[in-house]
Amino acid sequence: MAVVGLDRWNTNEFALTPGNATPVAPLVKIKGVASEKHRGKIMFTDVYLSSLNGWQWVLTHFESHVQYVSSNELVEPGVPTGELGAQGFLEMSDSKQAAEVAAFDALGWKTPATATGAVVTAVVAPSPARRAGIQVADEIVGVNGTAVGSDCALIRAMHSIPSGSRVHLSIKRARISLKGLISYRTVSSVTITSAKPPKGFGSSGCPGVTGAGSSYVGVALEDGYSYHLPAQVSIDTANIGGPSAGLAMTLSLIDTMSRQSISGNQPIAATGTIDVYGNVGDVGGVAEKTVAVQRAGAKYFFVPEVEVATAKGAAQPGLKIIGVTTLAQTLHDLRALGGAAPQPLTPPR
Repeated sequence: MAVVGLDRWNTNEFALTPGNATPVAPLVKIKGVASEKHRGKIMFTDVYLSSLNGWQWVLTHFESHVQYVSSNELVEPGVPTGELGAQGFLEMSDSKQAAEVAAFDALGWKTPATATGAVVTAVVAPSPARRAGIQVADEIVGVNGTAVGSDCALIRAMHSIPSGSRVHLSIKRARISLKGLISYRTVSSVTITSAKPPKGFGSSGCPGVTGAGSSYVGVALEDGYSYHLPAQVSIDTANIGGPSAGLAMTLSLIDTMSRQSISGNQPIAATGTIDVYGNVGDVGGVAEKTVAVQRAGAKYFFVPEVEVATAKGAAQPGLKIIGVTTLAQTLHDLRALGGAAPQPLTPPR
């Protein structure tokens, strides 16, 4: 009886354990500009995220290098934990796009951007959006026949529509493959019935929008963009989600398109989000990632500045932790370690 009870007991808790430290360069394919593989390794690192039942909760407490997080720390209020997989793959897709833009920018290229719509990052349950079958990564491009090019444009279009109204949304439906790759169908129309905003629902923060508005859809959003890159880039991150590989992917792309190794042909690892402007953001599971990169033989581990103490607390002798806040700072620190300055094989046009 006790065994059955523990097996069925849902702890509402997740465990983070060390994953792998993976060299990025073998995963990269570039068409349109010259590239070259250097001897050094630039690695990204991941963690395993496991939902725990009673027995798993008991067993993992006997293991080292485990971080426990509750579901409330992983998803927004009202969003089911079943969304985590799709959210992680969307974050990885966004991270790869930002890494490509930041890398080309660091090599002197310009990458014009076009606003494309409002991308769904979470769907509340229950909500009008969930009842209409709207899913994470879907991109909303129109409201009642009017085009919207950003999350705030969508919010402004919905702001004055009375609750209980039938609203026609133009959506590019996302298809997420079993390996986590996202592709989009052609635009289709979805009709929802808007609801009254729930109690405590605050202002969006969008310019020109005051208050919570009249209608509630039940989605979280981000701006969608298309960037005009000078080359076609592919990074194979099958079955890996989340944004934390952003910095490592950016460094590897720069290295692959540069004449000499920006790492000085040394084994390095990096974790941290990246945006298109080259800013490095904090991530989760840094202690567990530190264990993974140490096992992989990295000499240097670049982490977001705010997480240096966490990484140092998990590091053993032989691994140097370096805190960074921007891509430019990371490249500067790599030069101090013997790496070359980025010099593109193909001159920017």
